[in-house]
Amino acid sequence: MKDIKDVRIEINKIDKDMAELFEKRMDLAKEIALYKKERSLAIYDEIRENEIINKNKEYIKDDEIKEYYVNFIRDTMNISKSYQEKIVNGIKVAYSGVAGAFAYVACKKLFPNAEYISCSSFASAYKKVEDGICDTCILPLENSFAGDVGDVMDLVFNGSLYINRMYELEISHNLIAKKGVKLENIKTVISHPQALEQCKDYIEAHHFNTIVCANTALAAKEVQESNDNSIAAIASIDTADLYDLDVLEESINTSKTNTTRFGVFSRVLAKSNQLNKMGEHFILVFTVKNEAGALAKTLNIIGSHGFNMRNLRSRPMKGLMWNYYFFLELEGNINTEDGNDMLKELQGVCDKLKLVGTYFLK
Repeated sequence: MKDIKDVRIEINKIDKDMAELFEKRMDLAKEIALYKKERSLAIYDEIRENEIINKNKEYIKDDEIKEYYVNFIRDTMNISKSYQEKIVNGIKVAYSGVAGAFAYVACKKLFPNAEYISCSSFASAYKKVEDGICDTCILPLENSFAGDVGDVMDLVFNGSLYINRMYELEISHNLIAKKGVKLENIKTVISHPQALEQCKDYIEAHHFNTIVCANTALAAKEVQESNDNSIAAIASIDTADLYDLDVLEESINTSKTNTTRFGVFSRVLAKSNQLNKMGEHFILVFTVKNEAGALAKTLNIIGSHGFNMRNLRSRPMKGLMWNYYFFLELEGNINTEDGNDMLKELQGVCDKLKLVGTYFLK
C-alpha cells in the first residue's frame, strides 16, 4: 500500500493536469457557443450528449467506477452548457408585436435571458437581423388550424436569412376584457386576423363584431386603453396578466389542438456533419422553368436521392401574375455527398433554388 502522502501528491498532480484540461475544454466550449449564437442554435442537444456519454464511458476499464465516470462527464457537460448559456443569452432577439404576443412567448421559451426587440411587422423584425441590429428573429411560419403565414413565407423566399431551428408553441386563445366587465357586456372583439379566424365559431355563436389588429398583445393593450367596456380582446392569458385584464372565457379557439410553428432566423446557415443523426430536416425554396413537367422533374430528382418530402407548398410571386414559388421541407441531412449531388441536379431544372435552412426535430 502506498503512503498516503505519496497518494496525495499524485492526486494533486492529476488535479493540476485536469485543471489545465478543463480550461482548454471550456475554451472550446466557448467556440461552440459562439458558433451556436451566430446561427441561433440550441445549447442543449440531448442526442449528441447521450452519444458522447455512451462512447466515452467505454474508455473506463474498471466497471465498478464506470457509473461514477458517467456522472462526472454529465456534470462536466452541465457546467459547459451553463457557460455557453451565459455567452449565447447576450443576444438580441427580434419579434413582431409587443410584449405578451405569442411570438414574445416563443422568444422567452427559446432564449430565456436574451434581450427582446419588439417590431411593428414581420418584415421589420427580419430586416433587423439582416442589418445586424439583432442576432436572430423568431417568426411564425404556420398554424395548425389557419395554415401558412404568407408574409413570412415570402420573406423566406426573398430574403437572405436562414432557418436553423423550429419551435412549436401550443396556442390557447382567451376572451379578455377590462376588470369588472362581464361577458354579456361584450359586443366587439379585437385581435390578429389569424386569431379571429381560429376563434370564428365562438365569435359567430356570440354574434360579436370583429376588429382586426396587428397582433394579439396589441389588441389587449388597446382594450386596456379604451374607454369602451363593450370591447374585448382575443389573446393569451399571459397577455391578460401583463395588461391587468380579466379573462372572461378561456380556450375559445375552435381547434383544441392549435399549434403555431415558429422559425428561428439567423444570418448564417448551420451545417451538420453527423451523417446518421435522426430527426434532421432541411428546407428548399425554388421556382421551376415554365415548361411542361418541370415540377415533376424536380420531385423525381428529390425522390431518386432518397429524401422524403415532409410537405410541399406553393405561393404566388408578387409582381408576376400566375407565377409561383415552392416551399419544400424534407427529411434527411443535406450536407452529404448525396445531398450535394441532388442540389446540383436541381439547379439544372430550377430557375431559382435556395437552401434556406436545416433543423432537427426531437
